[in-house]
Amino acid sequence: MPLALVSDIHGNDRAFAAVVAELERLGIDHAVCLGDAVQGGDEPREVLDRLAALGWPVVLGNADDFLLDVPVDSPEPVTEAQLAKREWTLAQLEPRHLEQIRSFARTIEIGSLLAFHGSPSSYDDVLLPETDDDSAWRVAGFEVLAGGHTHLQWTRAIGGALYVNPGAVMSDPPEFAVLTGRSVSFHRI
Repeated sequence: MPLALVSDIHGNDRAFAAVVAELERLGIDHAVCLGDAVQGGDEPREVLDRLAALGWPVVLGNADDFLLDVPVDSPEPVTEAQLAKREWTLAQLEPRHLEQIRSFARTIEIGSLLAFHGSPSSYDDVLLPETDDDSAWRVAGFEVLAGGHTHLQWTRAIGGALYVNPGAVMSDPPEFAVLTGRSVSFHRI
């Protein structure tokens, strides 16, 4: 059964709607969102409502958690612009939306797939194609590892598992991946 991997929507519901329409066209009914669904764009409420209607499992990303609590030990500096966008975003959301974000899991297991945002242990971890130390992503018992965070479409073997990053829905053009077993196809709309 094909499974769509989407990540880094960042409050861009127009791009998200295009991805959902493409998945419907492809006949793909199942998906998981790898985090950073809400913060950053101009349609946070719409994205959350669409995710709720779809019923997809959603991983908590660093930008999602930023809406719940401003980190004191962020690996990146928190700017005034980010804080202003956070306040604007929070003003767009209802309490039910914040509860929805609180329900996002740090990791999601679907059969032999482990889904996360940055790494299985931290949504802030960064894995790039040129990263040598992939020890934070070496997790026994899974055939496929799926993470987002870097907004890049790519894949590689880590230990005995296939690692997949589907890119970012908020990219221009919007990106996602489709996983069928251990086979992955990358898509851009």
